[in-house]
Amino acid sequence: MKQVQFSMSRWMQGSGPDSEIAISSRVRLARNIRGYTFPCLAADSETEAVKNKISSIVAGIDDFSDFNYWSMDTLTELEKRALVEKHLVSPFLAAESKHGSLLLRNDEAVSIMANEEDHLRIQAILPGLQLEEAWREASRYDDLLENKLEFAFDDHYGYLTACPTNIGTGLRASVMLHLPALVFTRQINRLPGALSQVGLAVRGLYGEGTEIIGNLVQVSNQVTLGQSEEEIISNLFSIIRQVIEQEQGARQMLLDKQRAKLADKAWRAFGLLKYAQLISSQEAIQLLSDLRMGYDLGLIKGVSRQLLNELLVLIRPACLQLLAGRELNESERDIERPLQIKKALERRHNQESAGKI
Repeated sequence: MKQVQFSMSRWMQGSGPDSEIAISSRVRLARNIRGYTFPCLAADSETEAVKNKISSIVAGIDDFSDFNYWSMDTLTELEKRALVEKHLVSPFLAAESKHGSLLLRNDEAVSIMANEEDHLRIQAILPGLQLEEAWREASRYDDLLENKLEFAFDDHYGYLTACPTNIGTGLRASVMLHLPALVFTRQINRLPGALSQVGLAVRGLYGEGTEIIGNLVQVSNQVTLGQSEEEIISNLFSIIRQVIEQEQGARQMLLDKQRAKLADKAWRAFGLLKYAQLISSQEAIQLLSDLRMGYDLGLIKGVSRQLLNELLVLIRPACLQLLAGRELNESERDIERPLQIKKALERRHNQESAGKI
């Protein structure tokens, strides 16, 4: 069975609309198979039956030929956590699922989780602000599976899910945003309250229950019932565009008034990332945020959005250990982190020198 390795996911490319602020767009569909108990209440024999049923059906569909399959119980804890850090699976699937499994497309833009909170979680994640495109990707595989499986569906309530907050469309859409100017000007403090009034939630880098660090936030819909999928995507897109415009305005104001300070902050971050001997995970995320803002404002060169996105993931504990090829304690990770950062920066420099970018 193929091992989980650190590789470049499509969402890390740094391309797509508004990619200077919108890092990635993600759409997830929750589905359950009629006649089977929800995974949280099901016996082991039933979750195993669901897992086998899904893998058997997928094996017979040509459109899944470019997917890799993993049974979660065959992966190490390190491999599972690395998949979470890359935003390819949920923390629940990695830590708590019974007979969980993963189908992951080769470009890592689409992942299908079996026996998470629901029998199926179909996820698409793309770079930049591409909510509609991500929804189309997820819907394509949803349709393929629904042609072979009878999903639990009610004419009044819609798709039935283990958690009542997902009932209806079963659709959760989110955009990861880099909002350093709104944080610096403290406008970010008004954002959660304002967005909650329009049915949206603001969360940290890894979703529900995680703190906002490195000026990175996820904005997602909370309402799945009473709106169509098109309405959910359209409403979220509209609000995200407003947030992006606010961030752009705040960046321009800071650039006009504090250009030298912003440049100094970015270059100091670049210097620490290149030459520091010890860097914690949280410090690295903040330094990358400062460097990213400097790059996006045209104050610094020598990096790219793709490199910054790659660094954002490889500095995380599990991915860092996969790259190192061994398990590391916290102190060892703080030593290994700057080494891996330097390697990534050197690759970028070598590619520039060779004229490949």
